[in-house]
Amino acid sequence: MKKVNSKKVYIGMSGGVDSSVSAVLLKKAGYDVTGVFIKVWQPDWINCTWKEDRLDAMRVAAKIEIPFITLDLEKEYKEEVVDYMVSEYKAGRTPNPDVMCNRYVKFGGFFNWAIKKGADFVATGHYAQIKKDGDIFKLIAGDDKNKDQSYFLWTLNQEQLSKTLFPVGNIEKPEVRKLAKKFKLPNAIKKDSQGLCFIGKIDIKEFLSHYIESKKGKVIDKFGNSIGEHNGSFFFTIGERHGFTITKKTPNDDPYYIISKDIENNTITVANKNIEGNLPNGINRVVLKDINWNQKNIQISKKFMARSRYREKLQEITLVNESTIEFTNLQYTISSGQSLVVYDGNICLGGGIIV
Repeated sequence: MKKVNSKKVYIGMSGGVDSSVSAVLLKKAGYDVTGVFIKVWQPDWINCTWKEDRLDAMRVAAKIEIPFITLDLEKEYKEEVVDYMVSEYKAGRTPNPDVMCNRYVKFGGFFNWAIKKGADFVATGHYAQIKKDGDIFKLIAGDDKNKDQSYFLWTLNQEQLSKTLFPVGNIEKPEVRKLAKKFKLPNAIKKDSQGLCFIGKIDIKEFLSHYIESKKGKVIDKFGNSIGEHNGSFFFTIGERHGFTITKKTPNDDPYYIISKDIENNTITVANKNIEGNLPNGINRVVLKDINWNQKNIQISKKFMARSRYREKLQEITLVNESTIEFTNLQYTISSGQSLVVYDGNICLGGGIIV
């Protein structure tokens, strides 16, 4: 990063390598850096790791000699991320909790708190970039395409983009690891966190089972025949091929994929892929809600690219209007509640939640 005048930056430090290296890079660039560990709600039935993560973050802050603060955002996380996720699954939709975590915790509670404290910028260890073009700020995909996290940041607006820094967004992950060792950070070899934002690696169905009662239901084929059972249609999403039991099958049966679900009757409908490798539930148009476009005057009827799942291959779309998306090719795993994120080249324009 280029040397700057001593602007004040509050950086979210999770205890992981990405945010730790980001803190070092900010300090080396001349910023007045304060590390902030965001404490969130965690259920009492899982192995709690926040104390260890906070200690790792504190050790890094001590090593690089920056102030360290713990910010309690348990209420925001429980209400806006966990409760939202559970209610969406209960309604039969497939939410993205990481998007909500960024929206309401990192760039909600944390961002607002930091600015009120006098910060010029907030920073995180996300693999994404922000570039200024005239008086407009653009959200750019991270240079490391295997780690790019712009998909989870589509809710950021111009004010947030103008006051946010992503120090490792132009660096590939292996190089970040090398920098952590070069800087002799105490967590240099710590493994990356996986799974649900902040809570960690946990099977989503196991998590939901603590809040949504399991209820056996029928698996039916596209002709309406009952061919198996499952433990609750709430727990599934379109395109899944695991987690349910097929009782009427032969050894030569092809895999079954979920093509629809009925929450009221607690059934899921499954089908095999055809000879072209497609399912019979293809759609080419979706409507979005809770839309956020971070650029002005986005051109209607222009071809863009989009994805409805993290790491999914980008699909060509046309923006019919500000809330309607038309895909060039049929899509087979679109689910209500997912985030659809739109790109113009490597620029993330924003997106919305699929109705």
